[in-house]
Amino acid sequence: MSTVLETEEHKALRAAVAALGTRFGRDYTTALARKGEHPRELWDEAGKLGYLGVNLPEEYGGGGCGMAELSIVLEELGAAGSPLLMLVVSPAICGTVIARFGTEAQKRAWLPGLSDGSLTMSFGITEPDAGSNSHRITTTARHDGEGGWILSGRKVFISGVDISDATLIVGRTEDAKSGKLKPCLFIVPRDAPGFTHTPIEMELQAAEKQFELVLDDVRLPAGALVGEEADTGLLQLFAGLNPERIMGAAFAIGMGRHAVGRAVEYARTRTVWKGAPIGSHQAIAHPLAQAHIELELARLMMQKAAKLVDDGDDIGAGEAANMAKYAAAEACVRAVDQAVHTLGGNGLTREYGLASLITAARVSRIAPVSREMILNYVSHQTLGLPKSY
Repeated sequence: MSTVLETEEHKALRAAVAALGTRFGRDYTTALARKGEHPRELWDEAGKLGYLGVNLPEEYGGGGCGMAELSIVLEELGAAGSPLLMLVVSPAICGTVIARFGTEAQKRAWLPGLSDGSLTMSFGITEPDAGSNSHRITTTARHDGEGGWILSGRKVFISGVDISDATLIVGRTEDAKSGKLKPCLFIVPRDAPGFTHTPIEMELQAAEKQFELVLDDVRLPAGALVGEEADTGLLQLFAGLNPERIMGAAFAIGMGRHAVGRAVEYARTRTVWKGAPIGSHQAIAHPLAQAHIELELARLMMQKAAKLVDDGDDIGAGEAANMAKYAAAEACVRAVDQAVHTLGGNGLTREYGLASLITAARVSRIAPVSREMILNYVSHQTLGLPKSY
């Protein structure tokens, strides 16, 4: 499943990653999720093959490509039933931010490990009282008087902290000139004193767990601040959020493709009336065709967003990445729903593995940004309508 927008190298990458995903598959990931374990074997293999850091600079061990290639990796793993959520967080968000804005020391310390998978980094932005309003972030950093920082605050719904070596925390520092708080990003090691994480019990069945973080006067060296203490925090933040939305779209498209593939396979072989498979009936065939079309359309927008990111057009990428995430989430939810409906009662059995996707697909509408906030963005930024908040 590829498009005319892809090069021969893209098609080869897609085929290779699909083969890797097939070696593991849905049974592998669901079995680990039920046991509360992580897909370490798949992660290590993907790192060894160079897929995890395909978007990161070659001089730091990456593949020297971009979001177009990394989104292919996640989509194909998802289509095989074995997506890696930490691909969204570690190389896409954190790796991109460090590659673009990090100091030379930070790049050398983190990018090689993020590229081969030997290091993993989480991303902490969401707060209990801020929700989708990043302007209400209250996690603050202040100078400790000795060149370092003291970071205090709380975060919620932060993925994979238990398996991450550090978390890239979005905080705010006070501008000495204006007295206003401005966003800054800090690398907080997992074992930093005062930094604790508590699991959040979720109905979602996934290997990657969600956590609440508490930063209780966490002391950090000067080198924990990503880049320089300047008016670049928002730029750094959006440099990470655009890839996050693109990879969220890739995750959703891969999930939708997996669901449709299982439904099509079932519809080709399941017979009920006069020996003809149920897939010969338009009531079954047409909704599956529609789901396929919607996933293809979502991918086109995702590819556009990835190209804009890779071309360095942050403003254009912001609009396209939000649209891609919206389109992919809607297509994914409808694809999963139709797949389950195609199988009837079998769609809810553990044997076919589709029922667990119902909750997972719903997540794609909520995270990393809700569809309502995307509609706000498009209505304000694209259509020029007045804000409602």
